[in-house]
Parts: sequence; structure tokens; C-alpha cells
Amino acid sequence: MATRAPERADAAPPRRPAGKRRPTGRHWRHAVDVKASPYAYVAPFFLLFCAFGLFPIGYTLWVSLHEWTLLDDEHTFLGLENFRVLLTDSYFWNATYNTLSIGILSMVPQLLLALWLAHLLNRPLRAQNFFRITLLLPNVTSVVAVVVIFSQIFGRDFGLINWVITSFGGEGIAWRDASLSSHLAISTMIMWRWTGYNALILLAAMQAVPRELYEAATIDGASSFTQLRKVTVPMIRPTIAFVVITSTIGSMQIFAEPLLFGAYTLTGGQDRQYQTLSLFFYENYMRLDFGYSSAISWMIFVFILIIAGVNYLLTSRMKGNLR
Repeated sequence: MATRAPERADAAPPRRPAGKRRPTGRHWRHAVDVKASPYAYVAPFFLLFCAFGLFPIGYTLWVSLHEWTLLDDEHTFLGLENFRVLLTDSYFWNATYNTLSIGILSMVPQLLLALWLAHLLNRPLRAQNFFRITLLLPNVTSVVAVVVIFSQIFGRDFGLINWVITSFGGEGIAWRDASLSSHLAISTMIMWRWTGYNALILLAAMQAVPRELYEAATIDGASSFTQLRKVTVPMIRPTIAFVVITSTIGSMQIFAEPLLFGAYTLTGGQDRQYQTLSLFFYENYMRLDFGYSSAISWMIFVFILIIAGVNYLLTSRMKGNLR
């Protein structure tokens, strides 16, 4: 009969069953680092955004609810009275119309021209980098220099455009005196500055389109314009939506072009024919009516939110159609 050998006193203790191990200090520090470090990296941005973004927006809303002027020590609470007066102000709706008119006149041709330029630069060309860099030159040029030059081009007496018109027997146009002519002149300045910038954004999206699609379209006999319409545009729809929304938001904030075009006239002409929302806001701000000007800025903010919401819906629908 076999007997069991006696256990040794120095035998190793039995191993713990497999499962969750008790976290040591090293593992705990590693888990905290993995989970907390991303928040620490982005924290400076959010702190600056709260200090210089959210706080000014909230404080502007608080000011818009008061009768707030720099000359008074006490600020009377008015509630939504500033907004009620603003919605019945004909100057506000005139500035809104001018802003939308200039925005549409500048944005639609600008995006079409940017799409065409991006399509040309997406094809094999000599000195491609030179042409791409050239597209950014109008954007980095000082807006003051741009407006001064274009103001001379659209001059009534000695402007280049009127000289060409009168050379063909036409009559010179007083570009600053009428709504349509002033809107066209300001829209031309905006187009010249931002067309190249938007073209580079669209070009970056076109670079991601698979080349096999263009090769298949070429084999099928599709022309360059057909490839642009049938292949390129459907593939870069989200980027086109992004360019549209950024251009629309920029058009809601047009300020320097009409201000300099009117020789620093805050009213945008004698009849306010090209006064934008930003000019209307600045006019009331210079009158030290901070409550009313804050209400104007919040209405601009609401318009931008509405446009951003519409863009989100359109972008979501486009992504759904592409799937």
C-alpha cells in the first residue's frame, strides 16, 4: 500500500485561479494615464474657448436684455424689449436683405468658379504647385489694398469698368449710388479674395477620389465636363456642403468690404443701399448703445445657427445617399 509523501515546509503556495488581478500601483497609474491624459491634452483649448468664446456670448446675451449705455451707471432690465424693437426696425431688415443679396451674388459664382478651377488643377498640368500657390495670393492680400484697388476699378468718373463701357458707346454707372450696382461691386471683391481658397479645399477632396473611376469614365467616352458632373461632384458632395456653409457664414459677417467701399461710411451709402448686418451692428455700437447692438449680434448668431442646422441636415442626407 502506497503512502503519501510528507509535504515540504518550503513548498510554494498554491497559485491563485486565473481571473482579475488586483491592480497594482503601476497598473493603476497606467489606467489613469490612458483615460485622463486625452482630456488633459484638450483641456487648454476648452478653457480658452470658455474664457474667450462661451463667456462673451453669454455676457452679450445678458447685456442685450438691458438698456445698457456707457454713459449710465445703472442698467435697466428690459427683458426682450431690445429684440422686439429690433424685429420692427426697418434698418435691420434692410441690412439683412443687403447681407443676403451680397452673399448670394458672391457665393454662387464663387463656388462654381472654384469648382472649375479645382477640376482643372486636378488634371495633369505643368507647374501644378505654382498654380496652387497662386490661388492663395488673393486670400493673403490685405483687404484694405483689395478694396482700394477695386474702388478705383469701379470708380464713377475714371474707373476701368466705366471706361470699357463708355468705349463701346454705353453710359458710365455710378456703382455706389444704387443697390444692385453696389452689391455687384462688393461681391466682385469677395469673389476675388475667396475663390482660390475654396478651390484648394475642393481640390483636396478631388485628390481623394479613386482614379479608377476616371479611367472607367474615359474608357466609356465621357468628356472632361461629363466626368466633373457625373463622377467628381457626387463624390465630393460633403466637401461642397462644407464650402457652402463656410461661405454662407462668411457672407453673414461681411464688414471690411462695404465699410472701405463707402469710404468708412457706417450707414452703407446715403440710402443704406449696401449696409450689411455687421455694419449695422457697428453703427449702433459706436453710438454706445450696447444693449441694442448686443441684440443685433445675437440675431446674427441665430441666423448662423439656422444656416448651420440646415447644412447639417443636407450633409446627413448626402451621406445617406452615398451609402
